[in-house]
Parts: sequence; C-alpha cells; structure tokens
Amino acid sequence: MSAGFVTGLKGTDAAPVAPAPAGSARAFVRATEVWTLDPSTNRLTLASAFHGSMTGFAQVSDQESFGMGEGLPGRAWQLRAPVMLKGFRGSYFRRTDAAEREGLTVGLAIPVFSHRDDLMGVVVFLCGDDAEHVGAIEIWHGGDESGDTMGLVDGYFGTAAHFEWISRRTRFPKGMGLPGQVWASGRPQLMHDLGNSRRFIRSESAEKAGLTFGIAFPVTSHSTGTTVLTLLSARGTPIARRFEIWSVLDRRWMKFRDGVCELEGTPSGHDAELLVRDGDCVLTRVAATGVPEVVADLSGSTDILERAAARAGFRSLVALPVHGSDGLSDVVAWYF
Repeated sequence: MSAGFVTGLKGTDAAPVAPAPAGSARAFVRATEVWTLDPSTNRLTLASAFHGSMTGFAQVSDQESFGMGEGLPGRAWQLRAPVMLKGFRGSYFRRTDAAEREGLTVGLAIPVFSHRDDLMGVVVFLCGDDAEHVGAIEIWHGGDESGDTMGLVDGYFGTAAHFEWISRRTRFPKGMGLPGQVWASGRPQLMHDLGNSRRFIRSESAEKAGLTFGIAFPVTSHSTGTTVLTLLSARGTPIARRFEIWSVLDRRWMKFRDGVCELEGTPSGHDAELLVRDGDCVLTRVAATGVPEVVADLSGSTDILERAAARAGFRSLVALPVHGSDGLSDVVAWYF
C-alpha cells in the first residue's frame, strides 16, 4: 500500500497512485452482499451489495428477505457460525435459478455479532466454480471437542486440489500458522508471500498451488470454541485485488495496521503512520456502527478514502468489522 493511496494522513490530501491496469486479474469472489435485520419484520434484507454485471441476479436479490434459518444468510444467522454451500441445486439456497444463470455455484455466509451478542449483519460471498479458479476460503474451528488444536470445518479451494488435501489433514495449535495466530490474538492477521513464509505451515503446498498471500479473522466466539475464516489469494484469480487491516484507536481515529495489494505488494514503512478520521470514509462509518458494508461503485463516492481508491483503479470495496470480547477492535477491508 503506497502512501499516496490514502488521502488522509490526519485528514490531509496526498497524491493518488497510478491507476490499475484494466482487467488485470479476475477476482475469485464474484459477488458480495450484506444482509441486515429489519426490526419491523425480524427478517434479513439486502442492505448493500456488489453484483458486478449480474443484473438479473441483483434484481432477484433485491426482492428477497430471509427469516432465521431461511436461505444461506438465514442459516448462518441461526447457526451463529459461517456456513459454506457448494452446489445450490436441491439445497436450501433460495436463488438457485438466478445464480446458475450467472455461473455461481458456491456461497459463503458470515454472521457478524457484536460483543453484546447482537446480530449486526450477514456477509455473503458468491463464487463460480470453473477450471481457472485457484484460491481458498477456509473455515477453521477449535477449542471444544477438538481440544487444543484448530481443524478445518469446510473450505472452497477452486482447482487447488492438493492444497485442499493437505489442509484437511492439518491441525493448528493456538499461535501456530495463520488460523492459530488469529485464535491466539483474537484479531485479524495477514501473511505475505505464503510460499516462502516460515510462519505459514503449508508453505510448500501453497507455493505449488500459486497462493501468494492470506488474511484471516475471527468470525464469532462461542462458549464451545472459536471460529476463524481465512482467505488465501492466488495471483491469477485473487480473492480480492487489495486487502487492508485498520485498528480502531478510539471513537474518532483508525490506524492502518497491515495490507497487501495485487499491484504494489507489501506496504511501505510509511503506511504505519496513516490514520483516518471519523466521518472521512466507509471504514470509520463501519467502526462507528459495527455493521459491515459494501460500496459497489467507488467512482461516485464523496468520501476521502473511496475517492482515492477509485483514482487508483479500484471499483468497489467491502468493509467488515471485527468484534472482540471488549468491543470492536479492527476493520478488515478488501477492494475489487
């Protein structure tokens, strides 16, 4: 992340980075949605979304709502844990015909709860399964019947079959590997250069699969254990084109903690000093409300950070709050 990307070092302007080449890589995730609870009906309705060019699927989604246990968002709400669905036909997925017309075959729903156990929203990822998709979305769980290690509950790996085989046979003690580090800290973690990282236990398999970097964050904590979601990106089909982790300092300020970009690689040392102020952008709005949010079209935004992202060639972003036991600690953002 270059210093020029953020137009807010304590609110001051900075020069934009060079625009991203059009169509430089095809994102692993093809659509992202945020469903929030309508208190008047006690049903989940679509609050924000990025559907790209899938206008038919977007229209169907706009007309939907989900009660507890209904559809993919409702199932995650009911189970209070991430839910992955690979193949929609014959399942509880409610938009199967529209999804199949767009080539969507895989869905992941992530419930977001506050530290007071209130549902803040459900984030849904939708992917297409084809011969060119390499990457991984993994759900790890540990701390109850699994004892002192964390194991894979489910995952979608695209064509990375050998990496999937290794992952399903790997367990992480607290503090070890990417899932174990998140388990120990309770906060999001990012790993660069997975194929050469000594901290990434599956580095050899990651290198063979072409996986380049990974981000992981705690999804929800139960009395029965902890769940961690990992997103592992490949160069040709990245999960997203840019990831960032921002720490919430107080009610007014957030500080950049770590990031990685398809174009720029590892951020520079200067980025550690970057701050955004309350009201500057979607990140501070998400930190204030605790509700995840999708900005589908950055080009029309009037906020500081979104304008800078649009100038850098990004089209949309997702901001997800991470709630710890004492409150909201971080916001994870990814850009398409």
